[in-house]
Amino acid sequence: MNLKGRIQKNLKQHAQIATTQESAEKSSTPQEEGRPSLKFDLLTAKEFDFKESIHDRLMDILDLSLIVKMPDEDARKQISEITRRLIDEEPVPIAAQRRQLIVNEVINDILGLGPLEHLLYEPSIADILVNGHNSIYIERFGTLEKTPVTFKDDEHLLKIIDRIVTQVGRRIDESSPLVDARLKDGSRVNAIIPPLAIDGPSLSIRRFTQDKMQLEDMVAIGSLSEAMAEVFANMLKVRLNIIVSGGTGTGKTTMLNALSNNIPKKERVVTIEDSAELQLRMDNLVRLETRPANIEGKGEVNQRDLVKNALRMRPDRIILGEVRGEESFDMLQAMNTGHDGSLTTVHANSPRDALARVENMVTMAGFDLPVKTIRSQISSAINVVIQLERMEDGKRRVVSVSEINSMEGDIITMSEIFRFERTGLDEHGNVLGNFISTGIVPRFHERMKKRGMNVSMDVYSDQSMQTI
Repeated sequence: MNLKGRIQKNLKQHAQIATTQESAEKSSTPQEEGRPSLKFDLLTAKEFDFKESIHDRLMDILDLSLIVKMPDEDARKQISEITRRLIDEEPVPIAAQRRQLIVNEVINDILGLGPLEHLLYEPSIADILVNGHNSIYIERFGTLEKTPVTFKDDEHLLKIIDRIVTQVGRRIDESSPLVDARLKDGSRVNAIIPPLAIDGPSLSIRRFTQDKMQLEDMVAIGSLSEAMAEVFANMLKVRLNIIVSGGTGTGKTTMLNALSNNIPKKERVVTIEDSAELQLRMDNLVRLETRPANIEGKGEVNQRDLVKNALRMRPDRIILGEVRGEESFDMLQAMNTGHDGSLTTVHANSPRDALARVENMVTMAGFDLPVKTIRSQISSAINVVIQLERMEDGKRRVVSVSEINSMEGDIITMSEIFRFERTGLDEHGNVLGNFISTGIVPRFHERMKKRGMNVSMDVYSDQSMQTI
């Protein structure tokens, strides 16, 4: 099935799901529009105290040095059996369902991430933000919510943070009070403790989604138009160099994933990331990840090291998760020297800002080059900037697609091909607007025609509009 067919299929499925959810919400308790509430089965105060006493007794008889060496399933089984036996010895009547909840809480405290286990497997949660032991927020559907989930105290939170960083061979203490790490499922973790964190330990978890979103999925949820999706897919096939630009949480990595999955399978791709998140569906793929310095401050491997190494690996394309420093120069060199079709992201609020950010990164990296030379490198290396934005309703959208034209004097010229025009808000606070084609036919359209791609000129017509 071609892209257009997949888009139509996904739009129908999405409409059916939305109708089903609307019917379900009408028959249940009132919810905030489009955001069904989460239900947490938490211990009562008395149950919590009881669990703590069981936990303390368990720690007295459990040999943790043996438990940590056991397979996870065996360790959980053993802890469960001992915990049940200890509960049976108590003269407190507990219903079977609450008993199981207490057992699960004990296991989570010893082997898992404690109370955070309530949040880690809820697919609608994008971020888990722990401001302190009794202040935990989550992001769902682009909106922050405070949860009733808490840690016992700062010491409890510190123990969980230490467990996370120890699993990846790192340490966190007063001499090294901040750590970036990754959970087994790929989720990104940042932890910071006193003295840097004034009010107590803080933990941020950016969830790793197993769903490999495609361009047609993004059309279905209103992130871009059908015309954009068609053009994006063909941009990858004709090997345009693309920067995905946006602020924090705008979906840059999601877009990079969706774009990358349109790369022809026969090509060899090398990805470079600080924290591996890309999920490419191809066989000829090498994934590289940076490494921080060890406790002695040695052994660091940064993105620039990996970009240089990638150039020796015979890649057809290089995908850099995010350009943020001196590796920007090497990435531009790669794009200009036979590695067409490469992709990266940058933190910026507009296509023009994205180019300025890249220019500043090259300048600040210590390369003694005239500004005009740097801009010339940028204009010849980058073909397209895709700008993303997270709206106040939490939805992430493509708000601009611009082609880099050339240099006019000292200025890089650009042409906007598509944009999102806001028209207002509905009664539920959802942003309304249209995806607009500006009427400008990009220069890369001729490149597509020469490759035999049947892209209709209608997608660029200023009459081409998709309302959301």
